[in-house]
Amino acid sequence: MSTTGLSATELGVDVTGRTLLDHVTLSVAPGEILAITGVSGSGKTVLAHALAGVRHPDRGQVRVGDTVLDIGTEFSLRPALVTQDFGLVAVLTATETVGLPLQSLSLTKDEIRERTLYWLSQLGLESCAKRPVSDLSGGQRQRVAIARAFAKGADVVVMDEPTAELDPVNRGLLVRLLEAECARGVAVVVVSHESDLVERADTVFEVTKL
Repeated sequence: MSTTGLSATELGVDVTGRTLLDHVTLSVAPGEILAITGVSGSGKTVLAHALAGVRHPDRGQVRVGDTVLDIGTEFSLRPALVTQDFGLVAVLTATETVGLPLQSLSLTKDEIRERTLYWLSQLGLESCAKRPVSDLSGGQRQRVAIARAFAKGADVVVMDEPTAELDPVNRGLLVRLLEAECARGVAVVVVSHESDLVERADTVFEVTKL
C-alpha cells in the first residue's frame, strides 16, 4: 500500500506576463481524493499540470512524498496524468497507447502486456484493444487515457476533467475505480465539476480567478 502523498507550497504560475496562480498551498494524503473546482479561466488546468510536474511553477514547489518535482524528475516518480485533450497518438492502437509509457519502467514485456490488458479490461475496452485511437469515439479515447494513467501504478494520479466524454455508466465506473485505487493508497487529484466526483472527494480546493 502506498504511503506517498502530494503537496504544493506557495505555488505561483505566470502566463503571458500575468499572474494566473499565486500562493496556492494544498495537499492530498495517500488514499484520498482532492477535487479542484473553479470558474472557466481561473487556472485549473495549469494547476493540474503543475501538480503533475509537466509545467514548472514560477514560484513555490510541488512534492510527491519527499521528492520535489522538477524538469529532471524521473518518469517513475512523477504523478500519472490524464489531460483534457487525452494526449493520444492517433495511429497507435489502444494497447500500444497504454503499454508504451510502461517501457520507461522496470517491467518485463510480459508484465507490460499484463498491465495493459488488465486496465483496458477494467475500463471496458477489450474490444478496442487492437483498434487505432483514430477509430475510437471520444468516450473510448478518454477511457484509453485513463487506462494509461492507472497502468503506470503511480502513487499519485492527476486527472483534468476525466469525465467530460463519459456517459453516466462510465462515470460511475470511473468513480468505483478511483475508490479502488484510493484503497491501495493512491493519492488522487481531479479537476471536475461533476457532482459524482466532487461529492466523493475528501477535500475540495476552489481556484479563484485573479
